[in-house]
Amino acid sequence: MPDTPAEPRPPASGDQERDEPWTIARVVAWAADDFRRRGLDSPRLDAELLLSHVLGVDRLRLLIDAGRTLSKAELLAYRELIVRRRKAEPVAYILGAREFYGHVLHVGPGVLVPRPDTETLVEVALERTRRAHLHGDALDLCTGSGCVAIAFARRRPNWRVTGVDVSPDAVAVARANLERAGATFGAHIVNGDMDSALPDAARFDLVTANPPYIPTEELATLPADVRDHEPRLALDGGADGLAVVRRVVDVAQRRLHAGGVLAVEVGHDQAARVTTLLEAAGFTAVERRKDYGGVERVVSGVRGE
Repeated sequence: MPDTPAEPRPPASGDQERDEPWTIARVVAWAADDFRRRGLDSPRLDAELLLSHVLGVDRLRLLIDAGRTLSKAELLAYRELIVRRRKAEPVAYILGAREFYGHVLHVGPGVLVPRPDTETLVEVALERTRRAHLHGDALDLCTGSGCVAIAFARRRPNWRVTGVDVSPDAVAVARANLERAGATFGAHIVNGDMDSALPDAARFDLVTANPPYIPTEELATLPADVRDHEPRLALDGGADGLAVVRRVVDVAQRRLHAGGVLAVEVGHDQAARVTTLLEAAGFTAVERRKDYGGVERVVSGVRGE
């Protein structure tokens, strides 16, 4: 490569003529190394996802066709995505989509990117409602992209599922995702602050929430792709990170039927405090569930009589 190590240049079409061919294997390795030097998370995965998007193939095809030389148009398109990722723009925003619980969801600026850890929230919700799997009413607060509401609705097709978010941008994305997922029967998305837009008489058998839970003073320490691109509204949990969690517990206390379940995602060091919040609010059988990384990620409980 003709560039200096301090500032490598994304491969351009002319490089292919001056140097050895830019094969899939070579360009992925180059991009991964560039991302790694810049301190970006999962550099190899990012490089592969971006190239898969350009070529319209899955990541397995990149391995199978590792020796294929990229065309000038393909190199140019890949270069443009590399430049965007260098600015710490989330890969999900660049691709316009993110997989969650086996479903591909649309995401973009203004909507929190669904994380694998949040799949734990879906698992807890399904497990703790399995005795009532044939019918019920679920409320998903802070629904964002609609990922939790949609995943639950697809597994509980006879339930009525309501997703709520205060952000009009998030509501628009969630509604589009709901339609694309084919989970529109018995499910809908509402724009409102917590339960303020719901009928006074509305009651539920399940309340789920992935609320903002990052303490305000910690926002500046988040990775750049989160801090500078994802919506602060979906991240900022107030001084101790639990401001919105407390509101979720309050809504669940008022809106759940007796015996109904609350399941809420929490920060890495918040499970004990949220357990105390639920117990103080009268919830019983309070449980903590670890995510795929071993962090206590979801706290759930049953509303008492």
